[in-house]
Amino acid sequence: MSLYSAETKRLTKRRFTKLFLLGVTLILAAVAVGMFFTNQKLGPEQIASAQAEAQQEYQRSFDQFGRDLANCQAAQGKPRAADWPPKCAGMTAPTPDQFEAAWFMPPTFDFREKFPDMVTTLGALLALVAFIVGASFVGAEWSSGGMMNLLLWRPQRLRVLGTKLAALLVFFTAVTVVISAVWTAAFYGIAEARGSTESLTSGAWQSIALMELRGLALVVVAGAVGFGLASLGRHTAMALGLTIGVVIVFQFGLGTVLNMAGVKFAEAYLIPIWLIAWMNKEVKVEDFNSCDFSSSAGCRPDSLLLTWPMAGGLLAGVFVVVVVASMWAMRSRDIT
Repeated sequence: MSLYSAETKRLTKRRFTKLFLLGVTLILAAVAVGMFFTNQKLGPEQIASAQAEAQQEYQRSFDQFGRDLANCQAAQGKPRAADWPPKCAGMTAPTPDQFEAAWFMPPTFDFREKFPDMVTTLGALLALVAFIVGASFVGAEWSSGGMMNLLLWRPQRLRVLGTKLAALLVFFTAVTVVISAVWTAAFYGIAEARGSTESLTSGAWQSIALMELRGLALVVVAGAVGFGLASLGRHTAMALGLTIGVVIVFQFGLGTVLNMAGVKFAEAYLIPIWLIAWMNKEVKVEDFNSCDFSSSAGCRPDSLLLTWPMAGGLLAGVFVVVVVASMWAMRSRDIT
């Protein structure tokens, strides 16, 4: 049996891997079932009901306006006049167009509008699983002495570590592709039964496919980073502990310090905004303590546009740094 086949079998047979994949499958199934039962397909009955409710709400507001105007007029010249605008000026009656039927529509799953959020959810969950499983896959080998025993059989350090990493990334690539296909089909079915697929075009499908590819890249990077950090620390806890530290220090601590210091575009220094930019193609960060004056638009806050190529460069940099560092440590440090 080749080294790659052995490592793939080792990864897929681990109970840790199976339990995490089962857990994420159950979570995803719960999300899909929840979306199915909390949405409805809009038809003539739902539209008519929403229009009737909007009309009723308009009528209630109009009647209330009439009572308020009568009370205001009756209060003129009396102490209660202070409770109303002077001479009832500025009191205007509501109009039917101010009450939109869309406000009273039941929730419906429009595939083109809402499925991108489901892609982000899927990518985030699978990235988390890939990170933890990747860290455990190599961390357990180091802490149990399995890595040393393996190197007695294959005394090629970089090849052994590289093959383990390749087996991990190929496995999660396959898992992500399969789950993404099932996820897309499931929500397409939900949209058919409980929403709409009418707005789908070839361009919309292309955008969804590219978003799922970015989700796949996120999963691969997360798996490699978890693997690399655990290999550097030679223990699963190294990756998990460092991640918790980064979240606490950089996300909460750094975010608080930057906001207190009034740093411009403080959000751009935090990890989540870059992940959002990667998945959603772009995100605008605004500084509400500044004024970018325009003669046509007036005073607007300064803004910084973070795009997916910028976020992709950051992800690629993290991937390269962690993987290269783990390979260098594997090559130069003693195996003890």
